[in-house]
Order: sequence, then C-alpha cells, then structure tokens
Amino acid sequence: MNKPTFVENPPPLQEAETPAQRLRNETGRLAGRLADLLRSRFADHPAPVATSIAFLDQAFQEAEAAGEEGTWPVESLCPLDNLTERFGLSTQETDLLLLAGMAEEHEGYAEIFRSLHPCNKPFPTVGLAAQLCCHDDKERHHLRTVLETGPVVQSGIVQLEQDTPYFDRNLTLAEKLWAVLHGIDAFPTVLQRLQETAATHGLEEWLEQEEVLRAQQALQSRWDCSILISAEDETIALNRALTLCSRAGIDTFGVAVMAEIEPRVEKLIQVHATARSAVPLLKLSRSEGHERIRGPTFLTCPGPVIFCAGHGYSGYETPRPLIHLRVEPLSSKALRRMWQRTIPQLRNQATILATRYPLDPIRARQVATDLGLLRQNQDVADLELHHVATSIRARSATRIRGGIQLIRPQADWEHLILPDLQMGQLLEAVARLHLQAKVLDQWGFLHGRRGARGVRMLFAGPPGTGKTLSAEVLAHALEVDLLQVDLSRVVSKWIGETEKNLAEVFDTAEGSKSVLLFDEADALFGKRTEVSDAHDRYANLETAYLLSRLEHYEGMAILSTNLRHNIDAAFSRRLEYIVEFEEPGRDQRLALWHCHLPKGVPLANDVQLEELAAHFNIVGGLIRNAAVSAAFLAAAEGTPIQRKHFICAIRREYEKAGKAWREMAEN
Repeated sequence: MNKPTFVENPPPLQEAETPAQRLRNETGRLAGRLADLLRSRFADHPAPVATSIAFLDQAFQEAEAAGEEGTWPVESLCPLDNLTERFGLSTQETDLLLLAGMAEEHEGYAEIFRSLHPCNKPFPTVGLAAQLCCHDDKERHHLRTVLETGPVVQSGIVQLEQDTPYFDRNLTLAEKLWAVLHGIDAFPTVLQRLQETAATHGLEEWLEQEEVLRAQQALQSRWDCSILISAEDETIALNRALTLCSRAGIDTFGVAVMAEIEPRVEKLIQVHATARSAVPLLKLSRSEGHERIRGPTFLTCPGPVIFCAGHGYSGYETPRPLIHLRVEPLSSKALRRMWQRTIPQLRNQATILATRYPLDPIRARQVATDLGLLRQNQDVADLELHHVATSIRARSATRIRGGIQLIRPQADWEHLILPDLQMGQLLEAVARLHLQAKVLDQWGFLHGRRGARGVRMLFAGPPGTGKTLSAEVLAHALEVDLLQVDLSRVVSKWIGETEKNLAEVFDTAEGSKSVLLFDEADALFGKRTEVSDAHDRYANLETAYLLSRLEHYEGMAILSTNLRHNIDAAFSRRLEYIVEFEEPGRDQRLALWHCHLPKGVPLANDVQLEELAAHFNIVGGLIRNAAVSAAFLAAAEGTPIQRKHFICAIRREYEKAGKAWREMAEN
C-alpha cells in the first residue's frame, strides 16, 4: 500500500465567490465581448465610443483577474446556477440572461445601452444580442428560435418588449430577479408574500401518515408534481405545508394568490422560487362564484409546487402528477399534546382544552400569543381556562360571516326555569361534550365516525318557553359563543345558493367552536315534499345537504321550532336530544316572576306574585315582557311597581299574543 504524501507548504484555499461577485465577473466577461463588438463597428473610435470601450475593457480585465482568485463552492449552487441548471439553459441563453441584467449591474452599462438603443433607452435590444452572439444568418435564425421557444423566455426569466419591430425589442429580466441573483432576498411588488412560520405542536402523528410521507419524499427528491393540501381553511392548510417542508428540510417561496392568476404571475413565482432553490408555496383564495377551479398549473416549473386551499377546492385540476393531502381534525391524543406544548402553564388542563377547543395548531398558537400579551400587560399571575375562552371568542368574532348573529352568552343555569326532565337533558348534553375524552378516546366508542364529537339537539315548544334562552345557557356553560342563524339571509331563491350559504355557516361555527342555533328551524329542516316541479326537487336537495352536513358537524347544533311535527323525521333520527318545552305550570310561573324581577326592585304592598302566577297562564317570555313594561309604567308615575301596573302590562301581552283576557278580581 502506498503511503500518503504530505505537502509542507500547501497553497491557501481559494476564497469562494459571493453571488454578487459571481454576477460582476460574468457580466465583466460579457463586457469584453461587447467591447470587441464596439471596436469592430466603430473603426475610428470617436470619443464617446472610446470611453465606453475603455469602461468595458476595465470590467473585463477585473473579471479575468477575479477568475484566477475565486471559485464557487462545488457543494452548493449560486442563484444564477440554480436558474441555468433547473431550467436547462444553454450557454447562449445564459448570456442573454446576463445581457438583460447588465443595465441593473452598473450605471455604466445602462449608459452604453442607451447610446446604442434606437429609442435612447437604457436596455439591450434583440438586435444588439444578435450582433453580439451571431456571425451569420444561421446563427441569427437560431437566436430567434431561442427567443421564441427557448426556456429562458418561456419560463419568464427574460422578457421581450412587445409592439415594436422585432430587433428593436428590449431585453429585460423578471422583476427583482437581478437582486435575487445578487443574493438579496428581494420580492416582486406584484406578489403578496407569506411570512408565516410553522406551528408544529401536535402534528407528529400527521407527519407519519403514508400520504404525508409520500409528499415529503416528493419534496426531497424534487419530483415534478403538484401537492394540494386542503383543510378547513387556507390558513390551516398553509400551516400543514410549512410543517411538511420544515420536516423535509425544504425552503419555500410563499405567495398568497387568487386561484385564477395570470400566466405572467405564475412564471414570476416559479422563476423566483427556482433562483432561491425553493419550492413554490401558494395559498389559494377563491374568487366569488367559483366553486370548481382549474387553478395555476406551473407546467414549466421544475420540481414540486405546493397549493394550500380550503376544502371547497376539492375540484382543483392540474395535468401534473397530483398528491392530495386532505387535512382532518387532530386526534384527542394529538390535541392534548398540542395544548400541553403550546400553553405549558395549562398543561394539567390539556384534556379539558382538547375536548372544548379542538383547534388546529396554528389557531392554538394564536391563542397562546394572546395570552402572552395578557400576562405582559395585565400582570396576570396564573393563566386559567376562561382566559383561553376569551381569546377564542375574540378571534372567532373576526371570522363571522353574513347570515350569522353572534351572541355573547350571559345567561347562566340560575336564569333558566325548567322542569327537572328538560333541565336534566340540557345538563346531560353539556356532560356529553366534557366527557368525550373518556367515552370516545379511552373507551373507543364511535371510533372513526365523522361527527362523533358533535351534539345535535332539537328544542320544540311554543314561543316564549325558553328555547333560545336555553341555547344561550348551554353556550355559557361551554364557555363559547352562540351563533344564531339568520334564515332570511341564508335561504335563497337561487339554485345552489342556499347550500353555499349553509356551508359557510357550518364552517364558521366549526372554526369558532361555537354553539350553532337554527331558530324556527322548520324553514330549513322541514319535511320533504313530493316532487312536482324543479323547485321541489332542489328544495329536497337542500334538505339532503343539511342532513349530511348536520350529521358530520363536530360541535353543538341546536334546532329550534314551535311545531315539532314540521321537522323532517330524517333529522330526528340524527339528533342526540329532543327537548320538549312546555308552557310552565303555576310553580314554574312563580319562579319565573321571581327570576325576572331584580333583587331590591320596589314593589307595592298590593303586589302578590303568587296571585299573578296562579291567575295568568303565560309563558316565560311574556312574563319577562310584562315585568319590564310594569316597571316602566311605575317609573313614569314615580311610584313603586303596583298591582295595577302588572295587570296593565299583562293585558297588553295577552292582546299581542291574541289570547282571551280574563279579568282579575279586585283585592
């Protein structure tokens, strides 16, 4: 075996070029060719030409000298090499790229181009490129072919000005590209940059899924494919994409775009991403009225492209190989881990947080940010569960869409007067949500069934018996908001619009983890009819959509109706609870009178609440109205609330309700 030899005085290692030095040297070598062209075209060398030649010669000599001193490290590529290798540019196309960027490299180049331009513009032209690169007609034809069909132009790296004679057209680079080739992280003004970072807590199981691992391999191997990640909304999908790229060790070029973007914008994205050796990452927003989209294709983009969209984008079409990752809610185990790591101060409450607030990690991190500010500005020593609820309420309010009324619940159990049976059903519904971790996760009931974590309830009974109040009490007990659906803005006469509006309602409720209330639900959940015309057919389709959406809803949904028999039986089979609200009896009416009269209110001696409860058979809503009206009558007279004030107020409620009035005997 030969012994290794050692050099006593090895030569010093060459210092690697920076991207800026690389461009300066490359353009300097091109400047030498341009100087030779000027010498051949201007034999007498007038003073301006001589000055230009001298400038170009100096740039060339500096580039030649630098070439002997510096090299680019073999193990990495500079931005210029990224473009040439990934797009397969020829030597001539690389020269065209450098020529188009020379005006941005130095003002001396720009001034020389201006002096040579037929319109006195500081850009090189196709004609100048032809003189610089071509020696005969065959080479000029080849140049024209390159500029018409070659990747340097088709990719959008070099752009040709239009509406001028061909050889007078300017050669320019894609916006901000020269700065990127310098190693500067410049971003085109026409693009909206994404600067989010990944929230990864709780996503360990997701990253190990088979399709996710396949997408990771596609990223690391730079396959030519599209990766579509769809979730509840684009923000959640974006977070999964960032997490996936972080796991794969891939840099991204993130842009927020409308789904229907212009080809020039698509090219600009792929050029900037390729120069950075990054994967294009697009957060797609759909234009109004577009349910199914073709979307950007990035057919000429080398390597993978990632698209982040809401679930409504399942109709995305692309001719490239497609990997579709549909984001589903996290498991309870993942949610507990997420809350433990996102808010360590409440790690002992992680199970409760996972049950009440099954948020995506990006939403949970937003909550943690709010709590951090709370502790900083309000000197909150210890975080509590209600702080989390406050943050989620505040953020969910910003995503409320049309057709939904947001109600901040104030009513508690003490405000609710109901028989034991109905009260027990409401308490059981709350417990069902709180005990999901044990029954569904530990014991394994309803495993894998969509909608298993939802609670669907029907409140049926006459007006004023406490249906809406009960919904508010449930929301208060769960420490979430109540979203009441405005049916006048949801139901549409236009085909397909009602389903679209309902989809937004359910998505908003699931995103905010609120209690969803459909008041007077028989307008939406009524019985299906015999199909006699197109209107009946589409009405039945709306009902079928509601059946499916309600069954898969992962939250508390309450249907409220005055007439239970108007509700389609198919809905009843999908409900966990049907609560019958009846008109209150005497003892309940007395409790309602006490409930609606604040403590310390001035009552005259002739007022006997037992008498009012026994004589007037009215529901809680009318009792509340009568109590308030009687108070205003007394205030107007400057006296305590008297018996006559109550009787007058109750009589008005009878008249409004169309009930027969029965006089009350005088004391």
